[in-house]
Amino acid sequence: MPSHNRVLDPAPVRTLDDYLQSGGGQALSLARKAEPEGVIGAMEASGLRGRGGAGFPTGTKWRTVFDNRSDTLAATVVVNAAEGEPGTFKDRAILRANPYRVLEGALVAATVVGADTVIVALKASFTEEVARVRAAIVEIEAAGWATGPDGASIELVVVEGPSHYLYGEETALLEVIAGRNPFPRIAPPFRHGVDELGPDTKSAADEAMASETSDTVAAPTLVNNAETMANVPGIVVEGPDWFRSVGTEKSPGTIVVTITGRTVRHGVGEFPMGTPLREVIETLGGGVRSGEEVTAVLSGVANALLPGALIDTPLTYEDMLEAGGGLGSAGFIVYDGTTDLVAVAAGVSRFLSVESCGQCTPCKQDGLSISGLLERLGHSEAETGDVDSLRDLLTTVTDEARCYLATQHQVVVESLLRLFPEAVRAHAEQQAPLVEPELIVPILELDGNAAVLDEAHLDKQADWTHDDEFSGQSPADKVDATEPNL
Repeated sequence: MPSHNRVLDPAPVRTLDDYLQSGGGQALSLARKAEPEGVIGAMEASGLRGRGGAGFPTGTKWRTVFDNRSDTLAATVVVNAAEGEPGTFKDRAILRANPYRVLEGALVAATVVGADTVIVALKASFTEEVARVRAAIVEIEAAGWATGPDGASIELVVVEGPSHYLYGEETALLEVIAGRNPFPRIAPPFRHGVDELGPDTKSAADEAMASETSDTVAAPTLVNNAETMANVPGIVVEGPDWFRSVGTEKSPGTIVVTITGRTVRHGVGEFPMGTPLREVIETLGGGVRSGEEVTAVLSGVANALLPGALIDTPLTYEDMLEAGGGLGSAGFIVYDGTTDLVAVAAGVSRFLSVESCGQCTPCKQDGLSISGLLERLGHSEAETGDVDSLRDLLTTVTDEARCYLATQHQVVVESLLRLFPEAVRAHAEQQAPLVEPELIVPILELDGNAAVLDEAHLDKQADWTHDDEFSGQSPADKVDATEPNL
């Protein structure tokens, strides 16, 4: 099993006293005595990259927020724990084991960028994690952690948001915090405050968007993923060289991985960056349960299918990208020879087309068309020209997209056509058995060694309701976007 437990504790840390006895709290104390530049410099030198999926350099983000701080209003720090990527359970595992480390990392960040509020954004359905974080906040406030050396207090807030996939997208998450629906917004390099609205930049849902320039006096908002924040205390206490003592030059540190799919068991574990994916699958997942070879691995729904021939690829941002896939949030769904990969692509397409908010018409409408064509292909009912129509739709689905969801749709389905043409051809020529779309949905729970998937998502309509029939409207068209009623 993994030999590193830097951010994923091997046993739950039940109380703040237990965390303090293991060395917790030192990072916050050091950060409050240090100059912000010194802490930011340590973050930059560590090479920590955001663990939410994009891999953006954490130190760069902190410095940008610090350099653009307001003289009159305090910044806000947001912990993104609204985990909804299919195949991923790592943030919930971290928070269940030790919410104190994540909160300490967030308080360090608040100290550095001059924030007076830390917001932890979770889904309301994450009842265990919400309870753990709320209880930890009570202990932290009682211990005085939320009060700085100058007597100024930092408010710690938990926001319980909706179950929709887009709630995890950074600008959509900030919309929910501000009391609106999870509709992504076009934003400048950073978001001023959590409720900034730009003039005359309306979305398709009539939602005001951030403008290219802004004369607001609000400070930028710092948003980091929960796993990213969990890495902060160790870097502050032990230093950048300690953090870099595992991993690779360009992808240092550890990564918390989720393995599900056709493996013997499912689970979450922490590994040094650079560990080959095959080793992680065998160590954490026990290998493929059918005894067959891995045919493909899906990294959530954000990256291209990785063919089985490339599963020795090291888990780094650069190596996974070079292999044609992506590290994402390190949630890997493993498939073997018993899997119909047309069904996998159809499952991804169904999920993304349903979860699209519809602000961008091609994303929603072309996405639904792609989903329908793939389902028909899986049923071996494709008509002449359907595969060509599928290729054409993949060139337009991303038109004017304001977030990455449409690109995800494009990338995953294109990888099926490119890497597994024989599977597509077999269905197109009606030479393959009928298959329903693979169940590609978020993980509800890890029950022992098995992931419990959100099967109720199959009843979710493309308007984000669970009505018996689809209304024909997108979520953005269906509601008043200023009201949090989705």
